[in-house]
Amino acid sequence: MLIFHECAGKSGEIINDLTSPTIADDVIWIDLIEPGAEEVSYVEKVAGLSLPTFDDLTEIESSSRLYTENGALFMSTPLVSKATSGFPEVTPVGFVLTRKRLITIRFAELSAFKSFHDRAAKPEAVHQSSAGVLVGLLDAVVDRMADVLEGVGADLDATSKRVFRENLKKSGAMRGANRENADMRALLRRIGRAGDLASTIRDSLLGVSRMIPYITGLADEWLPEEVKPHLKTLRQDAMSLNDYEVHLTNKVQLLLDATLGLINIEQNNIFKVLTIVSVAGIPPTLIASMYGMNFRHMPELEWAWGYPWGLGLIALGTIIPLVWFKIRGWM
Repeated sequence: MLIFHECAGKSGEIINDLTSPTIADDVIWIDLIEPGAEEVSYVEKVAGLSLPTFDDLTEIESSSRLYTENGALFMSTPLVSKATSGFPEVTPVGFVLTRKRLITIRFAELSAFKSFHDRAAKPEAVHQSSAGVLVGLLDAVVDRMADVLEGVGADLDATSKRVFRENLKKSGAMRGANRENADMRALLRRIGRAGDLASTIRDSLLGVSRMIPYITGLADEWLPEEVKPHLKTLRQDAMSLNDYEVHLTNKVQLLLDATLGLINIEQNNIFKVLTIVSVAGIPPTLIASMYGMNFRHMPELEWAWGYPWGLGLIALGTIIPLVWFKIRGWM
């Protein structure tokens, strides 16, 4: 899909006619969404630029993500799509900034772009320049990442309350060990998803943080003065979000360690019970095996109270170890 934006109080126009040899002068933003080969060729022809491919946008080297060609700034960064759906995906997004126009290339629908589309259609909401559109778009991207990180923080807070609840063992006793183990596994998955999403946002923040000084350094001569303060504010926002992401990462590690520790404690309790049972069962087994020997001369065989005597010894051999464990505080 190919959309031209004038950013003058109008909505973007979807372009289906790829035969026009030129672009209107008032078009300052060209948005390519999952573009086909014909759309890419058309934009390259009318803009006089060679656009990066999907493989180019997925490169992780700084020299591949940030470079200048024919006076245009080529930038790319990974962004998260479907962040709140439970199945987030990472998609590369490319930005080509010139004095006259901004060209964006993306291969998925992004909430930040949609919100900026609506905002750009309002009069005087965006500075009428390619740099103004880029700053507004990056601002929407950073706002979206902030919302996602806030969601991750709220999810981790709820998980923390479940992990450190005081009635954990009591609840587990009522529901059974299997249910408690299933709950722990669910917590581990929840913590893992939160950590994975936060890590993905960190990659996006890193990309945006690199783009801003690159723009400021190479396009400072022709950047509108009204846009420069917004770039500075945007960089500060990205840095603050990066600090918050570090805090969330530390919290993820804390919850992960705590959950694994609780699982180890539960496993140790199970092994302790099995150990006590096995130790308490040794004396009765010894007594029963002794009286099970087929010797002809055994005094208790002719004794009328021999059978109750054997049962009493077995019961006493079981009770004494259990009482000893109780006194020692091992159970």
